[in-house]
Amino acid sequence: MASTLVDFGAVHWRKSSYSNGSGGLCLEVADDVPGLVPVRDSKLTSGPTLVFPATAWAPFIEALAEHQPAR
Repeated sequence: MASTLVDFGAVHWRKSSYSNGSGGLCLEVADDVPGLVPVRDSKLTSGPTLVFPATAWAPFIEALAEHQPAR
């Protein structure tokens, strides 16, 4: 399997809409990495990045949405 190195410092990160405003429980997601969805802790941006296949991300988000209380 071929692998590609991605400079996650060069991607555009956005804070999850489910992150709270008090500085806790915050995730950032990068949308501009083709075929992949990088996720990191917004409080520890130099820490580890989890990388998911884009094909797995959509069903994951849909499953979460089914179990979220209404906003």
